[in-house]
Amino acid sequence: MKTFKTSRLVGLSLATVALTLSSAAFSANWLMLQGTEKPGSTNPANLWGFIQAQYQEDFSDKSASNQYIPPKLIGPMLDDQSEFNINRARIGLRGVATAIDDKINYFLLAEFGRNGITYPNKSDFVTLTDASVTFNHIKGARVRAGLFKTPGAEEGLQAIHVFDYVNFTNVTNQLLLERFPNKRYTANIGAQPLSGKEFGGFEESVGAFRDVGIQVFDNFKVSDGWELSYAAMYGNGNGLNFNDNDDNKDLYFYLSAEKVFGGKGPKRDGLKIFAWSQDGERTADLTNDATHNPDEYDRERRGLGIKYLNKPWRVTAEYMEGEGMIYQGVHNPSFGLGLGQGNPNSAAGSGAYADAEGYYIETGYRIPKTKLELDLRYDHYVRLEGDVFEAEYNKVTVGAQYFFTKTMRLAVNYEKSDAEATQFAGGAGPNGNLDGVDDRIAIQFTAIFP
Repeated sequence: MKTFKTSRLVGLSLATVALTLSSAAFSANWLMLQGTEKPGSTNPANLWGFIQAQYQEDFSDKSASNQYIPPKLIGPMLDDQSEFNINRARIGLRGVATAIDDKINYFLLAEFGRNGITYPNKSDFVTLTDASVTFNHIKGARVRAGLFKTPGAEEGLQAIHVFDYVNFTNVTNQLLLERFPNKRYTANIGAQPLSGKEFGGFEESVGAFRDVGIQVFDNFKVSDGWELSYAAMYGNGNGLNFNDNDDNKDLYFYLSAEKVFGGKGPKRDGLKIFAWSQDGERTADLTNDATHNPDEYDRERRGLGIKYLNKPWRVTAEYMEGEGMIYQGVHNPSFGLGLGQGNPNSAAGSGAYADAEGYYIETGYRIPKTKLELDLRYDHYVRLEGDVFEAEYNKVTVGAQYFFTKTMRLAVNYEKSDAEATQFAGGAGPNGNLDGVDDRIAIQFTAIFP
């Protein structure tokens, strides 16, 4: 696995120092918020959930041959450029095992919405996304087992109902929101005209930043209000599936340092510095021939970042990189592109052994004495880095959130995007379809209960 680029590390380090000197603060500790109940809790069943309804419209242009690819279409079905959707509708239970013992906690959550979790499983009305039990008996080593979010990047680890944007960044969506190989080789789907036909080649749901396994984690108070948190997880590496599809396992590691100065919950003021890694293998049949001959491919991901929240300001920056099993689109289940399609041993266009990297930086400003917040984000992603089919994605998101109450808000995002196969001239090769990737508007209403 390649090491982090020096320029990225230096930039993030300088930003961290600057933020640390400017203010003392603390951002959300998702390991503790999602994995444990408050000490002394006696509530055996806390019902909770949220609904997100949205409208999105994409203004990207069709190709010269009157065809579209997924970046120009609205998910999850990818059959149109505009759509209303109940994209998330989740209900859950969490609490302590008994009213007289707060050391055993549980967390259950189910998805009823229409998204990458439920859509590929067309016969499923609902999908269980979380089902875990946490044992808090060992000081310094809490143990969580079951199906839950893996320790990793901030966009994936944080609770989605308090996410400040409608859509993920390109680097998170393409590099970390995993799509799993089909059981047998499946040919790519070429660009299509708009016809109402659903556009996707993967049979399984997205991984949703989750896995089934066991995790040891905890946080520790140190001097001057600092807290250290860690997590180490051993999982199947098969996303939301309760079964394991092979004998390989994934290892996940996470470490953060946080400056604590009060507040509570997911919107506490503060500063968090964090790093994470994920390592595993995927079994896939990516060779286009008449036989079923699955092979094993390494999948490695790394990242580090900072998050600063000191109302009315918020700033987040994160860098990520990956090697192996680089996703190239919901229409490319072979993880191949161009010359390498259907042949993972080809040097050109195969995601099986490819590299990718990206980063984002975002900021938000809550206008004092109002219910309005303004948001701005830039993200950059390079897929198949160094390959003849290398592609570069850039996106600027301008957003606003209006908070009707603490649990109800409206978010409006305007995204300005571009994509380019860097080794080809405009209109040539992959640019024949990437040319024209353009603006998108996304409007989303979120209601949290109780």
